[in-house]
This record gives sequence, structure tokens and C-alpha cells, in this order.
Amino acid sequence: MSERQPIDDEPVEYDREDVSVLVVGAGAAGARAAIELAQRGVDDVLVLGKRGHGDAHTTWARGGINGALGTHDPEDSPAIHAADTLNEGHFVNDPAKVETVTEQMPERLRELDEWGMEYSRTDEGEIDQRFFGAQSFRRTAFAGDHTGESMLNALVDRAQELSVPYRENVMITKLVSDGDAVYGAVGYDMDAGEFVLFNAGTVVLAAGGHAAIYNRHTSRDDENNGDGAALAYDAGASLMDMEFMQFHPTGMAVDESDSEWAPWSGRLVTEAVRGEGGRLFNVDGERFMERYSPDQMELDARDVVARAIAQEVAEGRGTENGGVYLDISHRDAAFIEERLPRMYERFHDLGVDMAEEAVEVAPTSHYGMGGVAVDDHGETDVDGLFAIGETMAGVHGANRLGGNSLAETVAYGVVAGERIADRADGPGTVPDDLRESFVEPHLRDLRAMANRDGEHDVDAVLADLRELMWDHAGILRDEASLREGLDRLADVRDRVADLRVGPVTSESFEFAVDLGFMTVAAEAVLRGALEREESRGAHYRTDFPDVDADWRRNVYFEAADVGGMRLWTESVDEPSEAVQAALDEGHELDYHQLE
Repeated sequence: MSERQPIDDEPVEYDREDVSVLVVGAGAAGARAAIELAQRGVDDVLVLGKRGHGDAHTTWARGGINGALGTHDPEDSPAIHAADTLNEGHFVNDPAKVETVTEQMPERLRELDEWGMEYSRTDEGEIDQRFFGAQSFRRTAFAGDHTGESMLNALVDRAQELSVPYRENVMITKLVSDGDAVYGAVGYDMDAGEFVLFNAGTVVLAAGGHAAIYNRHTSRDDENNGDGAALAYDAGASLMDMEFMQFHPTGMAVDESDSEWAPWSGRLVTEAVRGEGGRLFNVDGERFMERYSPDQMELDARDVVARAIAQEVAEGRGTENGGVYLDISHRDAAFIEERLPRMYERFHDLGVDMAEEAVEVAPTSHYGMGGVAVDDHGETDVDGLFAIGETMAGVHGANRLGGNSLAETVAYGVVAGERIADRADGPGTVPDDLRESFVEPHLRDLRAMANRDGEHDVDAVLADLRELMWDHAGILRDEASLREGLDRLADVRDRVADLRVGPVTSESFEFAVDLGFMTVAAEAVLRGALEREESRGAHYRTDFPDVDADWRRNVYFEAADVGGMRLWTESVDEPSEAVQAALDEGHELDYHQLE
């Protein structure tokens, strides 16, 4: 239906849709939540995607998905998986959420198999599992090096079997909330340029993370811009652990003056290359991980490997493109093509044969461990608002275990879906006072932003924001640099208020909206990094280089009553007896069995 409401002298036009459950984000987390709802008889669900159906960031997850199946190592268990996850997260993970994921994953992996996921198989036809960094056993199931793509295909097929409703090319710009409860969301059709109000009894944010607030990142530029976290924060929910940003050790290091290579700067070279035996060398030909991690070598935790590469480059042993070399040429070409087909094809198309020569890699922004604070079922402290997948916080702590991101999406898709299905009772209704005081002014602001002839170019401001985050909240941090970053962010915000923007259907309009989200995420990362006066996991303060036991706490963020961002900390719970026993047993990968 279409409505026209007077605002001052001009009407505002928008369509309205009424649904019981609105799922914002169509990647693995959103798809799995919608599937769970449909399987439990909730048919009044709508999934929204910013891109075409099946084109979500999930497809860029290459290496694998974790679960203690025990295909090769029957001694593995969910408790040991949880212990590895807590170790990798430096014990600021939420233990209950960790166990929720690890206990679910064997069943979730088998379920995906039943739905047609094209796993790589052992000779006996079982789901194959490979080594991944900082894991005690081979528990990373995979589909070549295109695991996320194969997984999302299976989820989309299952959702279509269940006739789950879906709208593509829709961007949510604001949640309708009074701070206590959520009533729906406002957005626009990116193709038609029309505004839409969604009345929803429950809203599920499955919108990804915020890794693309940095200038070298593994995402596409138009995703992972912090919209999930910023939408929840604006609606009255709290954020948590935003200072913990994972810099993947192996993004592509390229000559950005070369037009063929430039678009690939920072793009992921999957951890599976190292999991299959790839080795890191500096320009002097030294296998330098022997200095930093002689036991786990290239398969140590991502933060350890990323800092090692950064140190090699800083001390003059890096390549001209600011990286090091990753070499798997000691493996047969047939093995590489079978186990790493997408990587082999990508570099082959760029004129590099991975079976014959090394490739250049450097750390790149990959994943935000922090996000929206939620309870054990994925619900925020705003009634009816859920956050799952990379949008939520709690599972990964200070550093994410490779292969756990895809695991989290399907595990919490199920958990949230179960809870929502128990309560779903029809579409929500936006109260009249919120419609008049909240929805319509926001739509008026969006309309005013379109075709605005401001002073500043959207792309230039976006580039400056990403550059300042890399410069001031990157792999190595200190107080002076973080404070300078906050000053530069204030300048970016001033320019965001005066952007030169095209029509509603333009890319510049989309990125202008994104900049609003990105500045919220960027401020939280900077302020959280300034608050945490220690080094833990992916957060490394050169002025506080040691782990501080008193900082085994989570940092929370909320919008203050009168402007600004309020921070506080809370202590972390202890793991269960079973997980503590697994920790005490001291399981650890022996890297050298790969040699």
C-alpha cells in the first residue's frame, strides 16, 4: 500500500509492508534464521538483502566451517572446540555462547550435507576436514576453497523449498524504536528509489560486520560497513568488544598502480593455503615464523601471524608492496587445483601460477569480533530486536578462530529462530506518535539528502575515513595515535554533514548512508581501543604491550542520554566444567605433522 502524509508543506511518500518477523541481511545467518522460522510454522517472515538473491558476503568465506565431527580425529569434541575458541579469544569470549556454537555444529554440518552442500569428501565419502590455525584437531569442514559459496547455495535452496519470502536490493536506514522495544524498520528500494516502512513484531539484524571501515579489507566496498551495529546502537541497544578487529594475516599485497591488480588489494588469500601446507617467507628467503612461533609456525593464531608479518615489513624484510611471500609450490599442481581451486584460478588469471611461484600477502582487515550485545538467544536489551552472525558479539572474544564465523551464522540462526518462533504472534504496528515524530522526519532527511549539492565528495570522505582507521586503529595502537584518530573522525563527521549526493538510486546515496553507519562503528573501535589499556588478542597497544589479568572484561558501548558514547566494562563468566577440563588437558596442534 502507498501512503501520503503531510510534512510541513510537502507530503512524504512511502510504501508499507506488515510482517511478523523482518530479517535484515540475506547471508548465511539471515537465511538460516528464516529457515528455522519456516520449519517451525512461522510463515509471515520477510528476508531483506541489499544485493541480488544469493549474492551475500558469505560467498567470500573460503576456507571452511568448524564442527567436531571427528572425521579424521575422533578424539575431538565440542568441549575441545570450545576450549580452542576460548584460547583464541584470550578468554574474553562469552563461554555460554561459545558452547552454544560448538555443541550445535556437528548437527548443523550434517544438516547442510542433507540439504545438498557440496562438501569435499574423504576417500570413504565422509565430510572431509582440514587443519586450520590454532585448532587442536582437523575440524574444519570445507568445499574446496569456496565453502561459503557452497554453504549459502544450500541454504538458499532450502529456503526456496520452504517458500521463504525475500526482497532483494533493499537497504534499511533506521530501526523504528522507542529505546525499549522495536516496532519495525525504515529503508528504501535501491532500484526503484522508493521509501518503505516495515511494520514488524520482531527484527533480526543479520547484516554482517564492520571490517570495511578500513582501507585494506577483505570485503567488497559496499558491505560490512557497520550498518548492523549502528542500526542497533541507534535503536537503543548496546555494543560490545568493538576494539577487537581481526586483521587476517594474508590479504593480497599488490602494486596498486597496476590497474589489473589494484582491485584485488587486501582481498583474502584463504587460510586454507596455510592449512594445506603453505609457508611464509620474507624477502631474504627466511621462513620467519620460526622466530615468532616455532611450534605452530604458519598455523598459529591469526593475530600472532599478522603481527609477525607486520614486524617483518617494519624491519625492512618485506616486499616492495608491503608484504611477504606465501609459498605452496612444494605441493603438486594437481593437489593445489583440487584443494584450492578458487585461489589457483584467481592467481592464474592474474598471470601467477601458485604451483610454480609464491604470492605476495599482507595483513588486511577481515572481521569484527565485536558487535551488538545480545543474550544467549541473540536478543538485545531492546525488546523484539535480535542480532546474529557477525553483527552480534560474544562468541569470538579478542580474536576469532578461523572457521568459526560460518559456524556462528548457522548455530545462532537456529537459536534465534527457535526463540522467535515461540513468541511470534503477527505483524507489529508502529505507534502513531513514532510515525509522526520518528519515521516521517527520517524519511524527510533521506529525501533532503538525495541530489544534495554539498561541498564534499562521498568517495573522498569514505577514503579518508578508511585511511584514518588504518593509520590510527590498525594492528599496532597507542594512546596518542588513537586520540588523533578521534580528532580526525570528528573532521570526517563535519564533512559527512555536507556531502554532494546523487539520486536515491545512486551509489553515492548508498555510500552517504553507509558513512553514517561507519562513523558510529569507527568511533566505537577507537574509543574501545583507547579504553582497553592492555594488549589482548587482535588488540595490541604498544604503550601497554602485556596482557593484564584485571582486563579480563568486556567493554560495552551505548548512546548517552545527552549526546556522545558511554563506555563501561563488565567481567566475563567462567566456562563450564567440561570446557574447563578440556582447557586443563592442554590440547594443541602439532604443526610439524604437515611437513
